[in-house]
Amino acid sequence: MTNSLTPITMQSALTKLIGSEHLSREEARSVMDIIMSGEATPVQIAGVVTALRMKGETKDEITGFAQAMRAHSSHVQTEQEGLLDTCGTGGSGIHKFNISTSSAIIAAAAGIRVAKHGNRAMSGKAGSADVLEALGVQITLTPEQAEECLKQVGICFMFAQLYHPSLRHASVPRRELGIRTIFNMLGPLTNPAGADRQLIGLYDYKKTDTVASVLAELGVKRAMVVSSNDGLDEISISAPTRVSELRSGEVRTYEITPEELGLTRYPISEVLGGDPAVNAAIIRGIFSGEQCGAYRDIVLANAGACIYVGGAAASLTDGVKIAADMIDSGLAEQKLLGLIQTTGELTHVFG
Repeated sequence: MTNSLTPITMQSALTKLIGSEHLSREEARSVMDIIMSGEATPVQIAGVVTALRMKGETKDEITGFAQAMRAHSSHVQTEQEGLLDTCGTGGSGIHKFNISTSSAIIAAAAGIRVAKHGNRAMSGKAGSADVLEALGVQITLTPEQAEECLKQVGICFMFAQLYHPSLRHASVPRRELGIRTIFNMLGPLTNPAGADRQLIGLYDYKKTDTVASVLAELGVKRAMVVSSNDGLDEISISAPTRVSELRSGEVRTYEITPEELGLTRYPISEVLGGDPAVNAAIIRGIFSGEQCGAYRDIVLANAGACIYVGGAAASLTDGVKIAADMIDSGLAEQKLLGLIQTTGELTHVFG
């Protein structure tokens, strides 16, 4: 057993984990510091995250990892109050289109400040970075450019690879393991702008309340952590969705159905996407009003949750109605066009 006064090493952490012992928050933070500093080997990283996954990650372990990752990140300087992120974990294995990215743009159209954090695809065909690039958005904004974009348009995108350079030390074990690990959970917990409102889609149905509790520990004021019964890391329109809602420091867990949100239930096959170009076309079609049915409804469900968490709606159903108005009025499409234009101008001027 590791003495609490002895600095933890990758070897001692692995010994604890394979013995089904939990790491303390400080131990977890120290382990992540070792990884982020490039002092751990790929084999050690793979061993620790695999042992964590098999044991089951605790609130303190996830919090410690997230705190260390935040400390090693680049940051966007902006007012954090009322700032929303829609970054999810990915890892569902279902190749849907980019629902959280669409929802972020609609939430911004509704007047909520959005600092969208995301990456290229890890398990699907198109991550948020991939589809935004296909839509014409310049994704490689510096912190200063992202801050200016947020001021001008009310939404910015922060490309995870640029804001978390220390994660390169874990890239080989992550890629070669090919399984979901604690790293999947860390992206949504490490927003570079310090967003205090979040909608997080989670691949693990059993961990929604744990992740919501971690968000509270990290200073997030309002959040919904969602995972559907049919395996989506989104609010589903094909099955009930488990929600762990953080509000006023308390976490409440419940289920919602598409019908409760005033939406039609569709087979999950009707929300599947493709490569970045295909998904970009779906999003343009939703925003232009040409794409209805399942694509529109699943975006309304998730955008409605964003608007609710962002404080612009009194309930989820009200949020869904506002989201529909943002599409039907053309404001969502205008917001996307504004993001495309402004990121292009910023990268041209600053670049």
